[in-house]
Amino acid sequence: SKRVIKTIQWTTGNNFTVERGRQQIEELISTWDIHESWLHHSEFLEEEELKDSKRYHYRACWGIPTRRKPIPRATASVYFVIVISKLKPDTSPVEVFFRLESSRLIRRPEEFQFREKWLQDIVENKIILIERL
Repeated sequence: SKRVIKTIQWTTGNNFTVERGRQQIEELISTWDIHESWLHHSEFLEEEELKDSKRYHYRACWGIPTRRKPIPRATASVYFVIVISKLKPDTSPVEVFFRLESSRLIRRPEEFQFREKWLQDIVENKIILIERL
């Protein structure tokens, strides 16, 4: 059964602000099917000026705090890039990409349904590594 990918209406280049970008990333995250035990915070990292675009980098850091361990043993980060083209009209929607901290694969939100398992795998692999050290 093909899952429907929920997506959001991205802002246009002329309406973009760093804070609006963060809010829209939060809006996107709210469409993901992730158990409520996962908590996250998102933050703006940097602005990058390129010849044909401006790129805004963000990070959402995920963990599962518990009463016993309010600070999770390991966290998983998802990195987002919001791209504003200098070649397209400034009324065009921004483009958004994301990647997991453990991966070089860059995904578009409208093409991939985010999977909670990706976060679980990162956290589990880090815990295994911590225990080995």
